[in-house]
Amino acid sequence: MFTVKHLSQLAGVTPRTLHHYDQIGLLKPTRIGENGYRYYGEEALLRLQQILLYRELDLPLDDIKKIVARRDFDVLGALQSHKDALQKQAARLNRLLVTVDNTIQHLKGEKPMSEKGLFEGFSEEEQEKYAQEAEQMNDPETVRASNRKWNSYSAAKKESIMAEGKAIYLDLIAAIPAGADSSETQALIQRWRDHMDYFWTPNLDQLAAIAEGYVNDPRFKANFDAMNPQLAEFMREAVGVYVGKRKK
Repeated sequence: MFTVKHLSQLAGVTPRTLHHYDQIGLLKPTRIGENGYRYYGEEALLRLQQILLYRELDLPLDDIKKIVARRDFDVLGALQSHKDALQKQAARLNRLLVTVDNTIQHLKGEKPMSEKGLFEGFSEEEQEKYAQEAEQMNDPETVRASNRKWNSYSAAKKESIMAEGKAIYLDLIAAIPAGADSSETQALIQRWRDHMDYFWTPNLDQLAAIAEGYVNDPRFKANFDAMNPQLAEFMREAVGVYVGKRKK
């Protein structure tokens, strides 16, 4: 049996997290001692492992609770699903690492890199997922409407949209020396903003929040760094200028 302190050390979570999981009914202790201490046995440890694996896959706690509370929940089946998902995630990260390494060598002048090479490892599915993540600052109906809009496009149209998006980022990289407030850069930010209409239509505050996420969200930041280490910060600054001018 493990106490809260020992389990938190073992699993790498805080005692507060375990108390919270108990309070919301996600992870109950195996028993509570006469001293009021919570004690966790093997079944609870396995459940905590499931919770942490689902959290690693970015599932909300409410969804995890519904999954693990099902009477037909299959631990072995869930572990296999986790393994498959993590293998796909690892493969994608490995592709991105190769892209980052190649970009570093390109910037150092050690290895030339094509424009297409800047985007190796960025699949249509990943680009769509990031667009959806940006939408999730809105209500669920906005997200559903955006999904319906995207799914209404033909395969050729989707390919064209993604190619247009990549071209905008390449043009933004080329515009970095001109500065975030230059007319050239601001025209490109307008193109970036217009391009979003293929997915959804954000307001000015949402545009600023998206650009902030490019810098502060590690997943976005890694992808932008693979294109150019200055791009995320440059876009945040340029979008800030764009939004500021339109709020006056």
